[in-house]
Amino acid sequence: MKDLLRTNTSLHEGVEKLLNLQSKIESDASTKYLAMAAWLDRNGYECTAEYMYKQSEEEREHFLKVFKYITEMGGIAITPSVSEVQQEFASFREVFEIALQNEITVTHAVNKVIAKCRLENDYATEEFMMWYVKEQREEERNARRALELFELIDEDSATGKFQLDKEIAKIGANE
Repeated sequence: MKDLLRTNTSLHEGVEKLLNLQSKIESDASTKYLAMAAWLDRNGYECTAEYMYKQSEEEREHFLKVFKYITEMGGIAITPSVSEVQQEFASFREVFEIALQNEITVTHAVNKVIAKCRLENDYATEEFMMWYVKEQREEERNARRALELFELIDEDSATGKFQLDKEIAKIGANE
């Protein structure tokens, strides 16, 4: 039966598996950002919380884009389960340290999909994934910029947290 299903798609099985994994990674990123947004909200960082809510929604869109591509190509898209995510953070800065590491992980996963596409001569999927390459450059840049702001603004000063909350929320607003 599996061979019959493979005739309905040009996706190689290995590419399809990696795309489903990418779908899961994007879905997980959305829930991680949602948890970060909730923590920021609880701790009085309203502007940055809103930034993270937007990030969560953007990651959900990334997930759906991969998910729909799999089905569009005749593959079997696997609905990802919701993973446990970290709910508490040691500091405002830690949120962005984790966010940057998460974005780097997503970038590596995107690169694995593209490497597999090249191995299988799957030019359609490679072209589809190039949008993610550009997107990940922006996501990593934004996460690094947030961390740079912690170097420029004293988080422990009386107005530092307030200023950080306002400045981080502006990142990526002009994109």
